Amino acid sequence: MSHQWPATPAKPNAPHKAIGESFFAVKKPCHNIRTPKHSGHNCLNAKKISVNKTIARVEQALRDDGNTSDAVKSAVTQLVDLVKLLAGQLGLNSQNSSKPPSTDPLRQRKKLTDNPRKPGGQLEHPGAQLATVEKPNKIKTIKINRRLLPAGDYQEDGFEARQVIDIIMRRVVTEYRAQILKNGAGVRFVAPFPVGVSRPVQYGPAVKSNAVYLSMFQLVPYERVRAQFGEQYGIPLSAGTLANFNAEAATRLGVFEALAKRILPTQSIVHADETGINVGGSRWWLHCASNELWTFLAPHQKRGHQAMDAIGILPKFFGVLIHDHWKPYYLYSCFHGLCNAHHLRELTFAHEEDNQQWAAAMKDFLIKVNTEKIAREGEFTKTRIAAIRKRYRKLLDEANLECPAPHAAVGATSKRRIKRSKSRNLLERLRAYENDVLRFVTNMDVPFTNNLGERDIRMTKIQQKISGCFRSEEDARIFCLIRSYLSTCAKHDVSASAALDGLFTGVWPEFIQKLLDCAE
Repeated sequence: MSHQWPATPAKPNAPHKAIGESFFAVKKPCHNIRTPKHSGHNCLNAKKISVNKTIARVEQALRDDGNTSDAVKSAVTQLVDLVKLLAGQLGLNSQNSSKPPSTDPLRQRKKLTDNPRKPGGQLEHPGAQLATVEKPNKIKTIKINRRLLPAGDYQEDGFEARQVIDIIMRRVVTEYRAQILKNGAGVRFVAPFPVGVSRPVQYGPAVKSNAVYLSMFQLVPYERVRAQFGEQYGIPLSAGTLANFNAEAATRLGVFEALAKRILPTQSIVHADETGINVGGSRWWLHCASNELWTFLAPHQKRGHQAMDAIGILPKFFGVLIHDHWKPYYLYSCFHGLCNAHHLRELTFAHEEDNQQWAAAMKDFLIKVNTEKIAREGEFTKTRIAAIRKRYRKLLDEANLECPAPHAAVGATSKRRIKRSKSRNLLERLRAYENDVLRFVTNMDVPFTNNLGERDIRMTKIQQKISGCFRSEEDARIFCLIRSYLSTCAKHDVSASAALDGLFTGVWPEFIQKLLDCAE
């Protein structure tokens, strides 16, 4: 049986218009879907398209076209909104948003030739090098083999010394033998053991402090900590034992927790921030309140004021709170200073992605004012502050002309707030919160950014990348409390090793001991 294929239909005399073709002009169809990389095929490149101009042309064509049905216009409008959303996400990077630099595709690194400094340590850098030790642990004398010397009389003429600095990784077992005395009546008297020596065999404070140091400070997973103790020290540890060490450290830090919650609300400036964490597969939040000398971290299921109230620091605080404009912070009766690092990134996005020229001018203005503040030794004069405010408001007035507020469509009856672009939202926020944006100008103690608070929670993000999650709320609480203590000690120039050694031997760092003595 022969098969006959249907003939190709003839082209009609009148040109056929597909739905929506009146405002979508397709110059040339792309028949070859799998185009070779270097074929020279003229396909669209997203980076060469002006998204805003293209969307504006489509929207104008929709308004001008009277032949397209309302259903098609509605569908195209939704697609345009989706394109705007996707284009905005496509343009985000670490320079114009809060995304970390590690997510930037093909990051451009500065060439070494761009840096006027030569590679290696600089003249002003203190450096670190080995120095001879006055009292070495061991002295090994090397004698000359006199049989290899020429004949003659020889006498001692000192020595030439060279030192080799090394470490010994081994366990040290201390056995306590308590003397027993028995009187004539057969009553036995046993000498008391030192405080803390309560079992026939137990781990010492150095084992505990080193294990906590590795797992909580260096963020080494439990299995690797076990491997190090087993292979290098000959000390068997289980994951449960390591967890018990961390739990014991957190229990001992109850005194520190009470101090932090008492001292931070009395400070003049506190940085606040929060970040998402994974606790047992659920979304939790890690909250941070800190300043130049103290850090306190706490986990909670909520991100807003319920968590902040439960932690108990911000409700008692009346100084200047530095944050990134998370609205629940404004529920507290204190002054506010906004993080201008966030503003600079948003202004960068508005300039680069939305082509807003006012954003570039405002970014340069804020950077110059901060540079001027750093160069000053004293506070800004009232006249200078007034001039800064005047220039700030003028830039926003110019921005209002370039990025005006959207108007409701003719005949619209909805009372809902008209949707605004990111650039417009930023403009209105900068205008409404002028005092908080410029708090670093009116109060010289207020920093330009909230970088300190973000640095204090950064290690938590690294921990999440390494371990993935906290197994339980208790694990998250232990981690936060120990990290709070170690961060606070670092701000007082106390090393993590010294802080943990003192914690397990019952010796607080000097700055904490002074506070405890004053409280008594």
